[in-house]
Amino acid sequence: MRTVLRRPEFRLLFGALLASMAAESILLLALAIWVKDLTGSDGLAGATIFAIIAPMVLAPLVGWAVDRYPRRPFFIAANLATAILLTPLFTVSDSADVRVIYVVAALYGLSYLTLSALLSGLIRQLVPVELLADANGVLQTVRQGLRLIGPLAGAALYAAVGGWLLTALAMTGFVVAAAVVALLRVPETPSAGGTLRWSAELGAGLRHLAGEPALRRALLGYGLGSLVMGFTESLIFAYVDDGLRRDAAFVGVLVTVQGVGGLVGGLFSAAVVRRAGEVGALATGVTLFGPAAFALAYPNLALGCAALLLAGAALPLITVGLNTLIQRRTPAGLLGRVTAASEALVSGPQAVSIGAGALLVGVFDYRLLFALVGLTTTAAGIFLWRGRQLSTPTPMVRIPLQRRPPAPTTPAPRPTP
Repeated sequence: MRTVLRRPEFRLLFGALLASMAAESILLLALAIWVKDLTGSDGLAGATIFAIIAPMVLAPLVGWAVDRYPRRPFFIAANLATAILLTPLFTVSDSADVRVIYVVAALYGLSYLTLSALLSGLIRQLVPVELLADANGVLQTVRQGLRLIGPLAGAALYAAVGGWLLTALAMTGFVVAAAVVALLRVPETPSAGGTLRWSAELGAGLRHLAGEPALRRALLGYGLGSLVMGFTESLIFAYVDDGLRRDAAFVGVLVTVQGVGGLVGGLFSAAVVRRAGEVGALATGVTLFGPAAFALAYPNLALGCAALLLAGAALPLITVGLNTLIQRRTPAGLLGRVTAASEALVSGPQAVSIGAGALLVGVFDYRLLFALVGLTTTAAGIFLWRGRQLSTPTPMVRIPLQRRPPAPTTPAPRPTP
């Protein structure tokens, strides 16, 4: 990871993303808490997350737009637009204004999808192919670290001061990200769009995902696992309540343990990609959910902490493996559409899974559902592992340190005879 961080242009992008990811981490949970505080309803608070996920249906349109314009100015504009769309939150004062939070959450979900598609292209432009896994691993490590402190900090700030300060801090993060990316010097390539009818252009990302063998297998396997992984969002509360016999607030402790696992997984994700390939890293991450879920079927605190460390380490392996595979196997002119389409294909099953888990936990024993999660993710991981040869491991090579070209010097005047 040190190699990729030595590159000046990537360090600039890293600083920008640090600001925007910090804004994201303090904002997401706080929006749901804000709705809960105004309405007293758990269901309405949960609907905030659904509002963020709902814009995923626009993924083909978002990807098409991303691929038609230069990525650096688009990324700057998208961050500034995100800061502006948060301003209506300053008007929220009582339960009648909850719809404002929902509208902002939906617009933020659209912004998140756009920024993800743009980021994938920017990384591809700034980083050699041999260092893509390292770049994605660095960003996932930071994201996992922010998940340890961001939501808790956001919730504490909301409780102490209110939503206006959270809004101002989040806006500042996105403005800083835009300002830092404005300093980047990225060679922009002309858009390859416009050669097909617009309807065909919109579906090009999905067609590429379906036609490329490694990407097709990756999304099929991960999609199968995602159909049950979301169950854990609800099962963890039943595990704490019925299994450990503790207050629901103890879930926060377990989420912190999972975050520690995420940090470890982020640090080692690039090494796993180099050794096992992108599909192999994705397979490893999905498979780790199996023993973690089986362990959570037995209510024991020490075993549960070990399981959550395992599940936390799995998340960066999945994300780094899939993102690196997409960046390596997709033409630059299609990368926005393919990234947006993959986000939608992953988020859709996850959203269904979260909703289904909330319903099923009220009908079936949580231990049975954890066993189902374990069986399904193990099967999905084996399916992915059997296709690991579709992506070859990336050897670690020494990349010359990127240096800025020296400033031209004016030649000394010749002496006159």
